[in-house]
Amino acid sequence: MLTQLSIKNYAIIDDLNVSFKDGFTVITGETGAGKSILLEGLSMVLGKRADLNSLRDKTSKCIIEAQFSLGGYELQSFFESNDLDYDVQTIVRREILPSGKSRAFINDTPVTLEVLTGLGGRLIDVHSQHQTLLLAEHDFQLKIIDAIAGNSKLLKTYRSSLAAYKNTATELDALLQQQQNAIKDQDYNSFLLNELESTPLKEGMQEELENQYEQLNNVETILSQMSAGHQLLQNENSGILALLYELKLAIGKLTSFGSAYSDLNERIQSLHIEADDIASEMQSLEESVETDPNRLEEVNGLLQSLFDLKKKHGATTVTELLEIRDDLREKVDRTEHLDEDIEVQKSLLAKQEAELLKLAEELNLKRQAAIPELSRQLEEDLAALGMPHATFKITLEAASDYGTTGRDRILFLLSSNKGTDYGPLKKVASGGELSRIMLVIKAVLSQHEKLPTLMFDEIDTGVSGEISNRMADIMRKMSQHMQVFAITHLPQVASKGDHHYKVYKEDSEQMTRTEMKRLSTDERIVELAEMLGGKELSDSALAHARQLLN
Repeated sequence: MLTQLSIKNYAIIDDLNVSFKDGFTVITGETGAGKSILLEGLSMVLGKRADLNSLRDKTSKCIIEAQFSLGGYELQSFFESNDLDYDVQTIVRREILPSGKSRAFINDTPVTLEVLTGLGGRLIDVHSQHQTLLLAEHDFQLKIIDAIAGNSKLLKTYRSSLAAYKNTATELDALLQQQQNAIKDQDYNSFLLNELESTPLKEGMQEELENQYEQLNNVETILSQMSAGHQLLQNENSGILALLYELKLAIGKLTSFGSAYSDLNERIQSLHIEADDIASEMQSLEESVETDPNRLEEVNGLLQSLFDLKKKHGATTVTELLEIRDDLREKVDRTEHLDEDIEVQKSLLAKQEAELLKLAEELNLKRQAAIPELSRQLEEDLAALGMPHATFKITLEAASDYGTTGRDRILFLLSSNKGTDYGPLKKVASGGELSRIMLVIKAVLSQHEKLPTLMFDEIDTGVSGEISNRMADIMRKMSQHMQVFAITHLPQVASKGDHHYKVYKEDSEQMTRTEMKRLSTDERIVELAEMLGGKELSDSALAHARQLLN
């Protein structure tokens, strides 16, 4: 509920700060005192677009702040989904800067106008003549019946089932589209895959093949150079090994003359061992080298295939070719299993549709059962509001598709007077009648679901004193379940409030500003008397005012 409202520098409001309580609150004031400005200011924190012309002082910013108590509103999920800190005592603030820009905050966190509007619609419902347009909307009409039928949990289950059904249908459509595209590409992808798989691709194969090719293509040079090297190492008289051996013997005789000669001898020993090992390896390599024209041709063919594949697929490395091969293999495998996947999705979709149909039929049955009770309540309340012959004809028809509220199409018809035909509400009811119909509908809804703070903006305009008295009774009854405000010109309505606020203008030499205060019992008597008989207070007007309050 709304617990506090602060408005600074807005229209003719300079600095207004007022607190509110639960129950039924009435707001009165002379025409032009600023009641509509107060409501416009409040609408700013509910998401209405800002207007620079609204600034009282064009050099200062306008600040409008409202505090709400959110206990029982179940808004935690809204705060979580919008990354906001949840607090039972939530503050919503709107600022209009002199530059024309506006900013919005929820608990001091900046938010977009869309988020602000989303929260505002859950906090305050402003009921005016314009809101009667909702009466013609299909979803709103179903909402009324669902409230009577107690369909809240069932609708939640249905919508969850509908979301799963739509998700499966979307996945099935994607699979079918994928199948159509895959059929066109399947042969070509299979050809490319076979071509890649026919070449034994592996990491490092190009370097390995190139090394083999160089060796096989230069066998004679390798053998010739290896033979020359062998001679240099192992020649009996002048080979490196023979010379190192003689060097080793010569220096070996000096080891007893000091560590320096011992160290030198060890180094020569190492050289001899290393040279001997090189000689053995060269001999082994020389023996392994042989002319193999067939293998040379095979290696050359593999290298050519590799180069062709890289050019064809725009690859620069064997690694990229392996990735392309794996991707093609996945596409081919996926296409081959698409039929199976499609059948699985079709089976799941049929199962979900059966469950959805069952829930939709259950909603329909509960709605059908609730229609007589809804018609009775509406007709009974409207009779008390000066529409004694108003009757409703509410029917449900099956739709071909699944909507967010089920498969029902509602026909909500009204006959306002005896002998008149039934017709859509907006065609057969006047503006005043529509306003009364909306009032009784909200009264019905308030008994069955948690509604936000409800603000009635002069909906009693143009009705008689007796009917306005009954309208006030309905609003007061609603306030047992929720916080209700009524902006009114009628003393019959104003007298029924638990709390009474007056909006008035205060003039000074420099400016005129709007103020608002909560009236005491004595002040209420004076205010009601003025509403009854004007500024010239008479004893009869005061007595009548006391009688209304009692």
